Amino acid sequence: MDVENSANPDFNRKLAVAEWQQLGVVDVSVNEHVEQVAETLCRIGVKPMDSLHVACAIEGHAAYFLTTDKALLRKMAKHDSICVVDPVDFVRGLKDGNDEN
Repeated sequence: MDVENSANPDFNRKLAVAEWQQLGVVDVSVNEHVEQVAETLCRIGVKPMDSLHVACAIEGHAAYFLTTDKALLRKMAKHDSICVVDPVDFVRGLKDGNDEN
């Protein structure tokens, strides 16, 4: 994520992502298993950098991977290792799950 964020041309976004990274509680290194998962994701059409991000989330046992990338959402819609969801839908789901009405 550091490499990708360092190439971000939008200074404010770069700062925001750097702040979000500090909230992470699991640091996943790319290892052979992550690479294998990423290669599998690439075979279904996920872009290489996206596949590494998702593979790291899977390796870190994340339940959700949030993205606004429509192509990634579509390609990962039926993946059983992780739920890839739009952030707005994720928040709506949390809100709906906490509604007592």
